[in-house]
Amino acid sequence: MKINTYKYFGIVAIILLIISCSTKKDRFINRTFHAKTAKYNILYNGDVALETGLKDLGTTYQDDFWDVLPVEYMQEDEEEMLPGEEKNPNFERAEDKAIKAIQKHSMNIGGSEKNSQMDEAYILLGKARYFDNRFIPALEAFNYVLYKYPNSDKIYEAKVWREKINIRLDNDQVAADNLKRLLKDKKIEGQDLANASAMLAQAYMNLGVKDTALIVLKKAKEKTKINDQKARYTFIIGQLYEDLKHSDSAAMAYKEVIAMKRKAPRKYTIQAHAKLAQQFDYEKGDTLVFLERFNKLLEDRENRPFLDVINHQIALFYDKQSNDKQAVTYYNKSLRKQTADKYLTASNYRNIAEINFYNAEYLKAGKYYDSTLTKLNDRTREYRAIAKKRQNLDDVIKYEAISKSNDSILYVVGLSDEAKNEYYSKHIEKLKVQDLIKQKELERLALIEENKSNGAAVIGNNNQSLAGEDVSQASKSKFAPPSIGGNDAQTSSFYFYSPTNLAFGKSEFRKKWGKRELKDNWRFSKLSSNKSNAKDNNKDVVEEKEEEKVVDNPAYKVEFYTSQLPSDLKVLDSLKKDRDFADYQLGNIYKEKFKEYKLAASKFVKLLDNKPEERFILPSKYNLFKIYEIIGSPKANEIKQQIISEYPESRYAQILLNPNQDNEDNQSPDAVYAKLYKDFENGEIRESYVKVNEYIDLYTGDEIAPKFELLKAQISARLKGIEAYKKTLNFVALNYPNANEGKQAESILSKNIPSLEKLEFKEDTNGSWKIVFPKNYMSTSEIEALYVKLDKFIKDRSDVLVKKSNDLYNDSANFIVVHGFQSKESAKSTLFLLKDYKDYKVNDEAYVISSDNYMVVQIKKNWDIYLSLLK
Repeated sequence: MKINTYKYFGIVAIILLIISCSTKKDRFINRTFHAKTAKYNILYNGDVALETGLKDLGTTYQDDFWDVLPVEYMQEDEEEMLPGEEKNPNFERAEDKAIKAIQKHSMNIGGSEKNSQMDEAYILLGKARYFDNRFIPALEAFNYVLYKYPNSDKIYEAKVWREKINIRLDNDQVAADNLKRLLKDKKIEGQDLANASAMLAQAYMNLGVKDTALIVLKKAKEKTKINDQKARYTFIIGQLYEDLKHSDSAAMAYKEVIAMKRKAPRKYTIQAHAKLAQQFDYEKGDTLVFLERFNKLLEDRENRPFLDVINHQIALFYDKQSNDKQAVTYYNKSLRKQTADKYLTASNYRNIAEINFYNAEYLKAGKYYDSTLTKLNDRTREYRAIAKKRQNLDDVIKYEAISKSNDSILYVVGLSDEAKNEYYSKHIEKLKVQDLIKQKELERLALIEENKSNGAAVIGNNNQSLAGEDVSQASKSKFAPPSIGGNDAQTSSFYFYSPTNLAFGKSEFRKKWGKRELKDNWRFSKLSSNKSNAKDNNKDVVEEKEEEKVVDNPAYKVEFYTSQLPSDLKVLDSLKKDRDFADYQLGNIYKEKFKEYKLAASKFVKLLDNKPEERFILPSKYNLFKIYEIIGSPKANEIKQQIISEYPESRYAQILLNPNQDNEDNQSPDAVYAKLYKDFENGEIRESYVKVNEYIDLYTGDEIAPKFELLKAQISARLKGIEAYKKTLNFVALNYPNANEGKQAESILSKNIPSLEKLEFKEDTNGSWKIVFPKNYMSTSEIEALYVKLDKFIKDRSDVLVKKSNDLYNDSANFIVVHGFQSKESAKSTLFLLKDYKDYKVNDEAYVISSDNYMVVQIKKNWDIYLSLLK
């Protein structure tokens, strides 16, 4: 009977289940079945997938703490992902569960939804799409809830999420207006109120209204019950206060994050410590307390993922204290901790570069600047500034090398013979010590190789042999003693547990003491055998021979160095000029390019102390005056008086005496250049050449100097030819490599000059021809008489193609040229006519030349060579 009861009960249950499966019947059993099945099965799994995705996002998302944080984090768009990165699959899984719940359990009967869980399904669908960066489909899901479920208890949540999407779609003003209206509704409360306030704050931040964002974000922080959000909002409040220059309020916010302790994610705590460190007063603050706090952070094992940030802040502390050695040590520690924060890495490289720069280690500084640039966004202003500084550093490295090298040579040359011997003897002693260290290292490496060949395992710090093979298991002996702090004997740092150290120690002992028996007072005992004595004697002989080899090393003799010192006065004078020029260039680079006024001043002072050429003295003094004026040094007035008293007629003295005067004698350098360039274009070549040399001397040291130098190159090309042009361009390129004129000169040298140099005279040409009358440009009467005859000839000929010109050739000669002949024969017959016809009777020296060859003559200034070819 009992069996029959169970049987009937089972049948009834199956029938009821079948009846309730229908989504088309609006019955209590159907509604309950589909609601419970959707909630506790499909939607539960979807919510779990969404939560898992959010947890993964929280661990993988990299906040940019160098900027104000967004109120929530999102996974990157698929377009921004690096190769190998994939979208979080949990959000897709959550979306699939939401869709499945809607498809299988929606009870849309008579235009009304009967399943109470469908609003939850659409909310889950919208969230999953939102975190998957598919905002338009997500907006459709939330709008469906607002349209279909106006009485849902999730209505406020849907409204908040709709505005989150508006913010993601850059509709910040629309979102702000809608959220303000929503917050006026007194029914919104709890987490919905917190989320609405937070997103309104984000909208205000996007709109640039940071003070209003602060007020709203404080409300969000008070209302949220989620510690992660509370810590994040508090940290953002601190950042906003910092942007608004309210440092005290910002510090209070960061301290509040720290006070949350374990309630706050560790990343916010560490970054809060870093932000407080940035506000530390390095002059008046308690440095002992600062170091104690950060040393505790270093010792805390929980902070290991953040050692990059902590070490960076300690490095900054030492950097501010001018303790370069410690600063570099901690910057390198920060770099050794692999981090996804590219700007932190860039900051470490940049700061090490700056330290090396100020310590005159320019080669090292250049390498660190290169590393910095690889980590910076190439579209930022900082990137461009560092790139420019790095480019300028090439010149600094070049000129510093010249200055130091020539300084050293000139210093030693100026020493007495005794002082030279003492100087080089000290150098030789240092060299011997270095060579001895190298020799010992080579012996050690040779011993290691010998032990390896004999089968001894050489263990490194990572249980690897020097050959790179993993010997952590194969080389272990079952008789090896236990290691300190673990069971791996091979990883111990104890001296006698290392086969390499042990073998090396034995070898060194035998070298020093020979073979000794194990007994008391072994130091005073004789060697164990005659054989060992013989070996030691042989070893002594070998060592003596090695010492003889060392003594024979020419680098260990003073004469090796003194014999290389220059003694020719011309060579020494050249070294001095090169050194002075390098110091002058360094002073200008530090002043104009780097704005490092103290470094610039030191170079100009050194230059003046070395009594340079006269052309450097006045510009150097004027530059010193300007530097002292900028840094507020009392020496500025002293230098000013020197310039006025020693160079009263100079342009610099006039500027110092009448800084506001604007007359022809004291016009701006740009105006002078513009007038000179106009004269050059108008054909006043010889006059312009004289003036440009005067202005180059006058404006030496000014920013406009490269312009005058390049103009001189152009004038030289017209007056002296391609060789002078090339030489002057080379001077501009070498001396002003970072100026636009220097780059332009370099471009002309590489692109234009080679093609011009290839131009040669051609024997046959199909182009036009000319008749050339060479004349001294001072022979005005001859030129005027020739002009009269040529004018008559051209008028009589009535040929519009035939024209005459007075062309400059060089600094002493002009060419009177008749153009427009289509063949050589035509030009020759015309010349014959000019010489023999009674109306002209031109007796002046004249030659026929093709237009192509005339161009070669004017470019290369080789008229004499052309005449020799005619013979």
